[in-house]
Amino acid sequence: MTGDVMIEPMTKDFILWRCLHSGPLCRETIEQWSPEDRMSWERYRSRNVPLLAKLTDAYGACAIVARDGERAVGMLRFYPKAICEIDGAGHLCLQQDHPAGPTDDFADRPFPPLSDIHDKTLVVHCMMTGSPQQKENPYQRRGVGTRMAKALIAWAKDHGWERIEATAFEDIPILYEITGDAGHTFWEKIGFRIIDRRSLTELQERSEFVMKIEEQAKSLGIDPERAKEQLVMRLDLA
Repeated sequence: MTGDVMIEPMTKDFILWRCLHSGPLCRETIEQWSPEDRMSWERYRSRNVPLLAKLTDAYGACAIVARDGERAVGMLRFYPKAICEIDGAGHLCLQQDHPAGPTDDFADRPFPPLSDIHDKTLVVHCMMTGSPQQKENPYQRRGVGTRMAKALIAWAKDHGWERIEATAFEDIPILYEITGDAGHTFWEKIGFRIIDRRSLTELQERSEFVMKIEEQAKSLGIDPERAKEQLVMRLDLA
């Protein structure tokens, strides 16, 4: 099944404005959701489509997509670091409200052309292969994520970017499933290096999620405290 997966930059022909938590998406299913769903899909669509279209017009692309036929089965979202630092960007999560996501009018802000950006760094926002939260996921551990990451590297080099940064964690399954960040080993295998470790406030609380992180870390022989640190990875393209 996964041998025919195509990897390519997202275009405005099919804007992947939702994530793949509920499974693969195509032109028809991306517009379908249950009236009982508590997500603000209509509002997210009205915010995200213009934003992603503007980013694509300004910089050529803002995501790498894996397609199995007409279905998007993987995605790697990335943004210029300069855009991430604009007031109103929040954390640019497309399925959350500000400050986790961008403000509703973020697409109305001026985006500088690449020629005016001094720090030519792309930031990987998230990556998913299939739906990691679904029990059956034939697209994981088949090299789809690696292919998307390598496609991003090639695209970034061709379009004048100088480096790529990605956040990661220790190789803990639940962190990938929830955060959309890969383990640091994934990035190291394609040339990234750790440049920083930082403590996340939300991972210092004694929540059920944090306790599951600690449990999985112990079972894998990883220091639970290090498992709660976010790693910043970088690849220099020059």
